[in-house]
Amino acid sequence: MVSDSQKPTTESHRVTTTGDIEVSTYLEIAKEIGGAQPAPAKEAAPEIEHEAIIVIDFGSQYNMLIARRVRESQVYCELVPHDTPWEKIAALNPKGFILSGGPASVYDSGAPLAPPYIYESKLPVLGICYGMQAITQQLGGRVAPGAKREYGHAVLHISDSSSPLFTGLSEFTTVWMSHGDRIEEMPPGFRILAYTENSPIAVMGNDEKKIYGLQFHPEVVHTPEGKAILKNFIYNVCGCKGNWTMGSFINESIARIKEQVGDGKVICALSGGVDSSVVATLIHRAIGNQLTCIFVNNGLLRREEAERTLNVFRAHLGMNIVYVDATERFLNRLKGVTDPETKRKNVGDEFIKVFEEEARKIGKVDFLAQGTLYPDVIESVSSVSRASAKIKTHHNVGGLPAKMTLKLIEPLRYLFKDEVRQVGLKLGLPEEMVWRQPFPGPGLSIRVIGEVTKEKLEILRSADWIVMNEIKKAKLYRQLWQSFAILTDVKSVGVMGDFRTYGYLVAIRAVTSEDAMTADWARLPYDLLARISSRIVNEVPGVNRVVYDITSKPPSTIEWE
Repeated sequence: MVSDSQKPTTESHRVTTTGDIEVSTYLEIAKEIGGAQPAPAKEAAPEIEHEAIIVIDFGSQYNMLIARRVRESQVYCELVPHDTPWEKIAALNPKGFILSGGPASVYDSGAPLAPPYIYESKLPVLGICYGMQAITQQLGGRVAPGAKREYGHAVLHISDSSSPLFTGLSEFTTVWMSHGDRIEEMPPGFRILAYTENSPIAVMGNDEKKIYGLQFHPEVVHTPEGKAILKNFIYNVCGCKGNWTMGSFINESIARIKEQVGDGKVICALSGGVDSSVVATLIHRAIGNQLTCIFVNNGLLRREEAERTLNVFRAHLGMNIVYVDATERFLNRLKGVTDPETKRKNVGDEFIKVFEEEARKIGKVDFLAQGTLYPDVIESVSSVSRASAKIKTHHNVGGLPAKMTLKLIEPLRYLFKDEVRQVGLKLGLPEEMVWRQPFPGPGLSIRVIGEVTKEKLEILRSADWIVMNEIKKAKLYRQLWQSFAILTDVKSVGVMGDFRTYGYLVAIRAVTSEDAMTADWARLPYDLLARISSRIVNEVPGVNRVVYDITSKPPSTIEWE
């Protein structure tokens, strides 16, 4: 899960979050508690029955989208570095390959190319943008700088509608281009299947070898029929059957967890976020009371959050949960602190201490469960780190400490966020929990600008409750990546009735995003903003002014901190 509270950083204390608890926090816990176990071995990828599509990563900014689109067609897909050995891929029983786009030019010295086994395997291949140019370069064609760069929308003219790639498509369709190089000469045996005004060879193919190339990006939403093209490749060319479902994933995961844990004991930090909730539910389904969840109430949660979470997991799912109200401890660590980075560090450090104390009371523990997601894995091992600049480092997937004493269980390691939500619904978790918006690990401490006090937290909780209530009443909650209130450290003069007031300024933040790496401010209806503002100044003591943040990311961040 990647939210703005997990924004890229070079500091080891704050990299990403797992179940809304900082990943670095998990790893510190793992080093401190548990029996003398060997360093953790990473879980193997899910054993998918019969079929998988492998995406060879050349560093495109859209590479994760390709894998997502394939999985949306109910076919398992993994994104692997371009230099991954065949032995690792063969274990997945691939039915075809997709070569991703990338920032390089194939004719440059040292440019990444597809490994020879891609073509020697005789499996179908689809090259996208740079991937198409790699096919051309490696199979005897010629790639050169284009006379005109082509970025943005273009109209694709399909010249051979009988191609298996174009089943059900229109004769003309809009596509998204992003390239500077072009195919000057196709490899032997290939023919033109479609063109655009600036790309005479926008789609090429060799039906006998089942190798195809697209100059545009079918994975992005700007190519309306792109998903249909990918699906045609997956089913018409590769012959996939479509057996990757969340139901099958749950069954396979439960069996794998049982085998991995045996009669061991597992602990999991439960926060109420979707990742930790799904991890806990999945593991509990597999091993029952061998799992103990620890819920630490740091006093920085939203209104009724602790009560609702405990009610779901303890009362309805029958989980073994240790609840710790450590509000005073965390407030003491935040006393006098105004710097947001120091807040994060202090909250994380105190969490480790509380968690460690409670974990030791449990006795011998063998495993630590965490909610690593597939984007974390991709960004840690992807060839992006070699073919372009590495985006971020993830301690939970690439840099595990050698002295860590607990073994990790990461059942969501090969899932995207939307798939995690599907699993949660299949497991019977409440929709409110499954669709909960990302919430920062340090909680409301970074949404209180300046020093954190009980009074300020109560003001913020009341304002945030109103924001959530109105957003949900307007049926916009699921459309927004995050929506929340911020209590600024600014006070201003106001008038209420016949009295002069001097109250806090509350800011409202609402953004849309797919992955929180970029975000746009949400165009909330004026009447909705008016209701939120009116309710806050009338119902929340100490507040007399409300503003709405209309800044996108970049240049700003989602959280204010």
